[in-house]
Amino acid sequence: MIKVLIRRRIMPGLEEEYDLAARSAMRASINASGFIAGESLCERHHPDRRLLITQWRDLAAWKAWQQGPERERVMQHVLPLLVEDEEISLFEHC
Repeated sequence: MIKVLIRRRIMPGLEEEYDLAARSAMRASINASGFIAGESLCERHHPDRRLLITQWRDLAAWKAWQQGPERERVMQHVLPLLVEDEEISLFEHC
């Protein structure tokens, strides 16, 4: 099992639009093979910063989603709302 942390910074004033697009992306990931769970967090006192934590069966499941056409489709609505590239970190149990 792995956890994927995704950090994003949203363009000021587009937080509501981002939240709608991100919810749609999360709903799409729920149907991906190997997806276990996910949550989205807002950084306290920084409304433009988000942290997504997703849990996957294994690295292969995450890579299939990350590089697949469905994520590409939903990210077309998310990426234009960001001020910089999302930062993705992978974690596993030691």
